Amino acid sequence: MTTTLIGGLGIFLLGMKYMSQGLQSIAGASLRRLIGAVTNNRILATFVGFLVTVLVQSSSVTTVMTVGFVNGGLMSLTQAIGVIMGANIGTTSTGLILVLKIGKYGLPILGVSSLVYLFSKNEKLRYTALATMGVGMVFFGLELMKDACEFLEDVPEFRLWFQHFEANSFIGLYQCMFVGCILTMLVQSSSATLAITLSAASAGLIPFETAAALVLGENIGTTVTALLASIGTTTNARRAAYFHFLFNIGGVLWVSTIFFWYVKFIPWLIDVDVTEVVMVGDTPTYPSTALAIAATHSVFNIVNTLVFLPFAGKIATLLTRVVKDKPQEIAHLKSLDIRILETPALAINQSRAEVIKMGVICDEMAHILYRILSQKTPDPQDVEKLFQHEEALDQMQDEITSYITHLLAMDLTQDVISKGRCQLRMADEYESISDYLQRIAKFRLKLNKQGRVFDDPHNNSLLDLLTMVEKQLNHVTTAYQHSHTDVVSATIRSGTEIKHKVKTLQREHLDYLSAEKVDPYINVSYTSTLNALRRVRDHVINLAEALAGEK
Repeated sequence: MTTTLIGGLGIFLLGMKYMSQGLQSIAGASLRRLIGAVTNNRILATFVGFLVTVLVQSSSVTTVMTVGFVNGGLMSLTQAIGVIMGANIGTTSTGLILVLKIGKYGLPILGVSSLVYLFSKNEKLRYTALATMGVGMVFFGLELMKDACEFLEDVPEFRLWFQHFEANSFIGLYQCMFVGCILTMLVQSSSATLAITLSAASAGLIPFETAAALVLGENIGTTVTALLASIGTTTNARRAAYFHFLFNIGGVLWVSTIFFWYVKFIPWLIDVDVTEVVMVGDTPTYPSTALAIAATHSVFNIVNTLVFLPFAGKIATLLTRVVKDKPQEIAHLKSLDIRILETPALAINQSRAEVIKMGVICDEMAHILYRILSQKTPDPQDVEKLFQHEEALDQMQDEITSYITHLLAMDLTQDVISKGRCQLRMADEYESISDYLQRIAKFRLKLNKQGRVFDDPHNNSLLDLLTMVEKQLNHVTTAYQHSHTDVVSATIRSGTEIKHKVKTLQREHLDYLSAEKVDPYINVSYTSTLNALRRVRDHVINLAEALAGEK
């Protein structure tokens, strides 16, 4: 019995993971559009939270992901509150799936879909099979847990023990809620504890009232996942997690006051008799009880959302006042929150946004460098800003590399893998470009410190070359921003012009050396600057090639 129950739970949890992973891979583009649609309109945000949870089949994933977005500054607290409320409604779809009477088909579904997953070469078909395989595992795991609970029903000691946790009084109600809360905290999945509750109730091990009380406790236990995810995050992210806790515990408190009326209302609402017994062979089962439990879960979350929805703005204001901001709370890369890795289709978009920022910063560095080279005495603020940008790009590259490396270790679609590899290479190229731009500035500052300057012809030639390189860099960065991958030919053409310009300037400089006496420091600085700009040109071509490989 114990091994069957534990084995069934393990298969159920693995099935939920596979189902979520497969659905996310299939619906990646839809997820991106849905998250992008979130606005301060709380009704729309709630609808988005509902749809995302239905797609990923886990309110915990949606809530943790929302905390990650708030932590990254990509979603406001008001938006997050709407999404979290919608997620609570979306998770009720899992309960409705669980009461479908297709448990006996779980193993055949698992077998057929696993064969498709193993032998199919079509990526979309494979991930559809993975999601279906997850569904099969969920139903097979549920069937195993039901079998284990049916065995428990015949053990007098267990029946006697469960009688201590019957919701036939307010004390019993709160005891059952406490058990449901602790169980969900341990398993870290309200869907799994709901499945255990359904299995026990279907086998007649616990009455409907006790099961309903356990479900209420499970709604409190599921908030622990978001609270744990908020540790070490920004203040706004913690506020979002606190709202999730307040929303669920507030709902449970008001429902518990009308609990004994509520458990009579639900069977009446869906017109079922929770005491009805159906014999399966020699085994008595209670199928109507399972349906009533799922309805209890759904009605509670829908009504609770309707109760809280009008006060969402006021709750956000209250949380802002109570949970104070930390001083100087700044994250390195806000978008790259490890919590979002649970949804690769969204995670790869967030890292892309940071790579684009690297490109924008490189463009700005090229502008600043132009100003530095244009002035006989560079502005100290420009110099400081350029050096700060270079340090920032070093940090960004490290964090992007770490983030994408973690992402690529997961089971991903070919599209996400291709984008991840492209981003790794582009981050490396942008960081290298920043190094060369900083090096050019150092050459000029060193000359200035020695009291030396380029004559106008040499300085103007460097400015012209820098302008050409800057245009080439900007062209590739803009193409990446707008997802235009066909930039290689145009970049190589401009790169050929830059290479020809460098060779011309080198030849003219050699002719100048033959005719005039040139300070050795001036000579070294000039030729080094030419070589550095040529290397920037090479890295820009590498950027274009990496972008083309993203297709």
